[in-house]
Amino acid sequence: MNLEIDIEEPWPESTDWAELTESACAALAQVAPELANPRLVTSVLFTCDAEVHVLNREWREKDKPTNVLSFPMLERDQVLELEADGPPEMLGDIALAFETCASEAAEKGISVEDHASHLVVHGLLHLAGHDHEISDADAEAMEALETKALAQLGIADPYDD
Repeated sequence: MNLEIDIEEPWPESTDWAELTESACAALAQVAPELANPRLVTSVLFTCDAEVHVLNREWREKDKPTNVLSFPMLERDQVLELEADGPPEMLGDIALAFETCASEAAEKGISVEDHASHLVVHGLLHLAGHDHEISDADAEAMEALETKALAQLGIADPYDD
């Protein structure tokens, strides 16, 4: 997968968010091989709560910020059937909100980097057609993929109570 990554304030420059995103994507491709397709292109935006709030209101009719938004361009079956040869195909866009991400990380007692890695993995799975809101079985399957990918990065299971 090819990544187009844009990092805006207030994401701190002390972390290489592009490298974090690439690592999360590579780990996820190990457990969800359809995401290793070299034709896929994904845009990842690291931005602020205010920007994500606008996007959430415009596209999801939810008047609040959230941690990550995913905007898929392909259906699940299209992702699975996509041949490796051919022109680039836009998988979709992801936007992460710094303030919400940082707040949630603090609440969980984890680093912002680990939480952002989880949100990138979560967002990419949504782009690939996974959805935790369909059923408990779908949620468990998606969480299992997230947990496996994050384990490859040395990040603890975010769903382990």
